[in-house]
Amino acid sequence: MMSNTEILKKEIIETFGTPCPVIDLDIVEKNIARSQSLCEREGKANRPHIKTHKSPRLAKMQMMAGAIGVTCQKLGEAEVMFEAGIKDILIATNILGAAKSGRLAALQKKVALKVSADNKVSLESYAYAANYAGRAIDVLIECDTGQKRSGVETVEEAIELAKVIKDEPMLNFTGLLFYPTKRSWADTQSFCSSLIPALKEIELTPQIISTGGTPNLANIGKLRESTEHRAGTCIFNDRMMIDDGFASLEDCALKIYSSVVSRAGINRGILDAGSKTLTSDTGNLVGFGLIMEHPDAEIVKLAEEHGFLNLESCQKKPDVGTVVRVIPNHACVCVNMMNEIVAVRDHKIVEVIKVEARGLLV
Repeated sequence: MMSNTEILKKEIIETFGTPCPVIDLDIVEKNIARSQSLCEREGKANRPHIKTHKSPRLAKMQMMAGAIGVTCQKLGEAEVMFEAGIKDILIATNILGAAKSGRLAALQKKVALKVSADNKVSLESYAYAANYAGRAIDVLIECDTGQKRSGVETVEEAIELAKVIKDEPMLNFTGLLFYPTKRSWADTQSFCSSLIPALKEIELTPQIISTGGTPNLANIGKLRESTEHRAGTCIFNDRMMIDDGFASLEDCALKIYSSVVSRAGINRGILDAGSKTLTSDTGNLVGFGLIMEHPDAEIVKLAEEHGFLNLESCQKKPDVGTVVRVIPNHACVCVNMMNEIVAVRDHKIVEVIKVEARGLLV
């Protein structure tokens, strides 16, 4: 007699084929509730980052659970969220391309956006877009306290940008954006404790102080002045979050159902999920995903359509035709490859969710 898991695998391959991205909505809801609870426990608002799921359907689930709005990485993602009826939107990156192309102005005409910047060029572009839209735009200054990605690195730089914002009538100084590393929260507190009084000296007060990152959900509250947190991966979780210690296997809502399509050697195998499905982002882990049924197997290499398996350590090796479930290393980049995701509850297919904001480069 087939188990519920095997029955679902059969239904997935016969209905959709493989590879197929599948989310368990019961786990998704549990993950949403967990992140919301972690924010509320520390008195911080939850502004989830939609870069992981890229779906208005899932964003609305997060807002129904208590999120105040959403975070987007691209203007295109913000457009999709707005068209779905979401109005409180923060874009957490410098968006020069969208500002210069006119798309920022077009969306700002329709909804009051929040944008972030760490340089004067971005501010000039935002002011231009806001003028064209006829509506001042809210700006957060991004500050780097250890991530070494983007953000000003000194209080003096932040104050210089704040003065530019204050002097430009079409820009509103709204707050500060942080993405600390797990180990740089003390530095972030020191930076913030120095910056806020300096802002008061020029008669500016941040309304929003935003922190980010799923691993940093464990650190919510360590920045006393923070008002909200942005986390994305926590809605699905992935192998990186397991490695981080934030999640367990049971917390991973997204699995890629994939078929073993070749066993050309005793210790070799081929999956039908390659770089177009799992992506080549290892997340500094060994291999390209965790096979739930064969955790000792290693996905050692990817071609576009093929995942190369090393089965040397497997006592029971999968046969050709076996459908397996792969937990991807990095859910965010994986989902960006998909047009739709199959949603299940209690081992039954319940709906197909469009990934409406996938592939948006601007």
